Amino acid sequence: MSNNLYVERNGSIATLVINRAEKKNSFSLAMFKQLGVILDELEADQQVRLLIVKGVDETAFSSGADISEFLENRFSSSNAKKYNDATLESIEKLYRFPKPTIALIKTLAIGGGLELANSCDFRFATSGSKLGITAANIGIVYNLTSTKRLANLIGPSKAKELLYTAKLISAEEGNEIGLIDYVYSKEEIEEKCLEFAEKIVRKSSVANNGIKQVIQSIIDGENEETKEIEQLILDSFSSDDYKEGIAAFLEKRKPNFS
Repeated sequence: MSNNLYVERNGSIATLVINRAEKKNSFSLAMFKQLGVILDELEADQQVRLLIVKGVDETAFSSGADISEFLENRFSSSNAKKYNDATLESIEKLYRFPKPTIALIKTLAIGGGLELANSCDFRFATSGSKLGITAANIGIVYNLTSTKRLANLIGPSKAKELLYTAKLISAEEGNEIGLIDYVYSKEEIEEKCLEFAEKIVRKSSVANNGIKQVIQSIIDGENEETKEIEQLILDSFSSDDYKEGIAAFLEKRKPNFS
């Protein structure tokens, strides 16, 4: 398997590293497929409680899909469907990843790179990073799933502005419109992101993973509690985390969730 994507581990925090700096971390079709495999493995790994996605260095988070492949893999409607289905399947796996996720953006997140970042729960970016979706520059109608995700984050008007103009905005502007959650200097972003991640993993993974599913059901348009969500909530009352949380509260100590 290519080392264009690899995983680093820091306790219960896994970091998926995009390692193609010479191509500004653009994704080949093979990399999108590899992404899906890695996400399946991390989902099954009970030691992993949170996932960070980042570029290997300050070159880029990701400049998106590798356009040099388009003439071969995405030049007719039939080929485009196969390509789009494969790439969106992996992006959707990241969006539906059942554990908390953070995109750590340095320098660039463009096109499919911004799609990946928007599929995470949180987005950290270095000051001055450039963000955008440039499909209008090459005559592509952007897919519905990722367009809806973008509009959910920043609203329909701002989504149209980004897509119509294909402009790149700064991390600071992205923060103002709700695209970026936190902006830090390149010197401090890794530390700040890790501090944030550690705050999350110290809490109950039963609670946080369940909360993620509840919020996702709201985003998906559920107006009433489904049987699956109701059972998810009720099951938390039988979990070891619940028992530990109650015991810690009564004993006036910090919980130690397994």
